[in-house]
Amino acid sequence: QVQLVESGGGLAQPGGSLRLSCAASGFTFSNYAMSWARQAPDKGLEWVSGISTDGSDTYYAESVKGRFTISRDNAKNTVYLQMNSLNPEDTALYFCAKASNFQVAGNLNKYDYWGQGTQVTVSS
Repeated sequence: QVQLVESGGGLAQPGGSLRLSCAASGFTFSNYAMSWARQAPDKGLEWVSGISTDGSDTYYAESVKGRFTISRDNAKNTVYLQMNSLNPEDTALYFCAKASNFQVAGNLNKYDYWGQGTQVTVSS
């Protein structure tokens, strides 16, 4: 069965960095676009970033553009989110998600499997 397991969350200071990982299994990873999304306290789920099947195309929400970098390693069935210049507004539970096909979408309804999430807290 499809499994997505996130890791790498934790506490970071404002201006700091964290790298999230999402290990995937149970499907042909290289055939599907992947994304990261987040849910801040008392807010809805927000799409953050997406990556094409081969990693050649990446997409970002305006709120993270220039600070976050998504990448993937198809040999390791893993997608990453490098987060730099973190600020308290980045505090959220971060999820990775498998797209239902090869296309990256900002519409979260286009994703059919989700991980359990990893908590990121940015605070001094």
